[in-house]
Amino acid sequence: MKLTTKLGVAAALVALPSMGLAQEAEAAPDINPYIFTTLLFLIGGFLVFWMAAGFAMLEAGLVRSKNVTMQLTKNIALFSIAAIMYWLIGFNLMYPGEWMIEGWMGPWFSITSLEPVGLAAGDASLDYASVGSDFFFQLMFCATTASIVSGTLAERIKLWPFLIFVVILTGIIYPIEASWQWGGGWLSEMGFSDFAGSTLVHAAGGFAALAGALVLGPRIGKYNKDGKVVPIPGSNLALATLGTFILWLGWFGFNGGSQLAMGTVGDVTDVSRIFANTNMAAAAGAVAALLLSQIMYKKPDLTMTLNGALAGLVSITAEPLAPSLFGALWIGAVGGVIVVLTVPMLDKLKIDDVVGAIPVHLIAGIWGTFIVPAYNSDASFGTQIVGIVAIGAFVFVVSLVVWLILKAIMGIRVGEEEEINGLDMSELGMEAYPEFSKS
Repeated sequence: MKLTTKLGVAAALVALPSMGLAQEAEAAPDINPYIFTTLLFLIGGFLVFWMAAGFAMLEAGLVRSKNVTMQLTKNIALFSIAAIMYWLIGFNLMYPGEWMIEGWMGPWFSITSLEPVGLAAGDASLDYASVGSDFFFQLMFCATTASIVSGTLAERIKLWPFLIFVVILTGIIYPIEASWQWGGGWLSEMGFSDFAGSTLVHAAGGFAALAGALVLGPRIGKYNKDGKVVPIPGSNLALATLGTFILWLGWFGFNGGSQLAMGTVGDVTDVSRIFANTNMAAAAGAVAALLLSQIMYKKPDLTMTLNGALAGLVSITAEPLAPSLFGALWIGAVGGVIVVLTVPMLDKLKIDDVVGAIPVHLIAGIWGTFIVPAYNSDASFGTQIVGIVAIGAFVFVVSLVVWLILKAIMGIRVGEEEEINGLDMSELGMEAYPEFSKS
């Protein structure tokens, strides 16, 4: 054998292991999209979880001191109930056929199962994200829907009927209507577009709150016999402001996480675009409400400004990706205007919404969903209207029926004396501010 031949054989033998490694590298799946999308869901999820604290602080600040403990109790309880109901029923009702174990009543009543511990790359669904992160992220939206209802019905609703309603809302009502779009249902097939839930989450919560407010009636003393509105100031505007900033922060997870992917340069850039648009809409809503309240009432109104920021956030939630920063500005600004104009309209109708959730979440949610086609050419105004009407009718009618049933069976409103003395003592036997006199 010639020397050159021997050298060639030796080189080939040396190259064999590296060739095998190269083939393994070629065969190995790309795990980066799975990892980064899972991370997006987890970070987005715990940011949206922080919104639960925002709702609690906002409501605690906007109710009277004699009802603060009740609002805090409702908020911790509703989130906990949502977590259990969404695991037990909601997730698989919203996404039928995914990640489930057959339950005792078939696939619609099935509990969620996660991947096994120590999952290997070859066993994962690498084109998406982990089940745990997806479930955790989607759960936060479900809980947010219930939080919206809490503030509207404050200061006169009994605790246990409210929590029973939360069980039904988070386990059945929200998952069904959300499945029409996010579960690949008929609205999705029709071309309806709601990026992160202006209608699917916020308006849905607003419709449920509106149904409850109509059945419950206004607070004692809110309206005089001649129809005049009697302002009932909140107990702590510092807490309300803190709650608004917490909600503003959490909204970056709400909208940014709804990109649902972070495995490419395009995806992560889109997430940053969503953050910027979300922030712009909130700022514009706050400024618009500040200016309009000055014009209408001769003095700027802090509560209107806070709700203006939230309305701007709700308005941009249906399409936070496509608009320019200027587009996000005017969409959010209209949301702020909606709040200032809608609050007195509700008072004329004698609909008592303690924290302004109906203008912020329902009306601004409808606005944000309707205007999507202005920047998203895949959507049409007709389809958006169909989706808004369908979701609104379903949630409102079913919620109204549930509220009426609860009223007939166990009553949903505290007695007059209990309401005057405050729900903290009458329902819970403890006060948030025991060292201060009631107000």
